[in-house]
Amino acid sequence: MKTTYKTGDNVVYPMHGVGIIVKIEEKKILDKKQLYYILKLSSSDMTAMIPVDKSETLGLRPCAKTSEVEEAFSILNQAPETVEEDWKVRYNNNHSLIKKGNLLELAQVVRNLYHRNKIKELSSTEKKLFEYALQLMIDEISIARKTDKMEIEDNITRILEKSEASN
Repeated sequence: MKTTYKTGDNVVYPMHGVGIIVKIEEKKILDKKQLYYILKLSSSDMTAMIPVDKSETLGLRPCAKTSEVEEAFSILNQAPETVEEDWKVRYNNNHSLIKKGNLLELAQVVRNLYHRNKIKELSSTEKKLFEYALQLMIDEISIARKTDKMEIEDNITRILEKSEASN
């Protein structure tokens, strides 16, 4: 079932983060008229135009519900998965998970890279990937919970530190 959105809806656009639909308008591009969602992305000051009929294919989805946020926190609290030793393979695997735009998979990336960094320092590329995944997670959860981003970041940090001590 295809989800339709309205002006004012908070949505997640994979690899770009959380945005709000500021308008839905018809545009003519290359002699083809289409309806577009016009998104104002919260993490950057960017605006994105997404064709309504391709929004599902592009991964546009509603922000997480409370149950998904709790599940993401639960994932952060679990022992990390055994990850690939080769950082390039690990990077590609994690990048693929982030591209999907799923909060639970973001939580896995954040958890695994956080714990990996405690064992052996991450490469600068992986550090950037970790920070990016963490920021996407913070942005979505802060919207879902209607809570300040700093509070969400502190909460995630506490969970990761606590899980490190118990694993």
